[in-house]
Amino acid sequence: MKTLDFTPLYRSFIGFDHLANMMDAAARSDKSAGYPPYNIELTDEDKYRITLAVAGFSNEELNINLENNTLTVTGQKAKADSDDAEKRFIYKGISARNFERKFQLSDHIKVSGADLEQGLLHIDLYREVPEALKPKSIPIGVKQPQDLLEDK
Repeated sequence: MKTLDFTPLYRSFIGFDHLANMMDAAARSDKSAGYPPYNIELTDEDKYRITLAVAGFSNEELNINLENNTLTVTGQKAKADSDDAEKRFIYKGISARNFERKFQLSDHIKVSGADLEQGLLHIDLYREVPEALKPKSIPIGVKQPQDLLEDK
């Protein structure tokens, strides 16, 4: 079974339809055939790191873009050098093809930076939950001031 049916989610969960839509879109759009390989790592409680194996790419050939909670990493190889045209490969297993890899990020995930080191592109992320969404402790027996209730 290659596809999942999210219809039961639509029937029983109200307000979670965007989650099912995101999962459905992710299942349909991942046509990258595993290139380049990558890791997603939890480095701390609210910190993550995506590491992509981009051997042969320079900083100028890589682009990282964040738009609408979608992190897109693209690699565009420069035109083949005259050296590559003259080489005669018996076997060419090191891929240097162009790529585009997309990652769907949660609502409060921010990118803190990126670094290219020894053929690995590291993208650091962190979760920043707004103060309004953090859990609050409600004291028992304490009423709200009247002026706050009138605003509602």
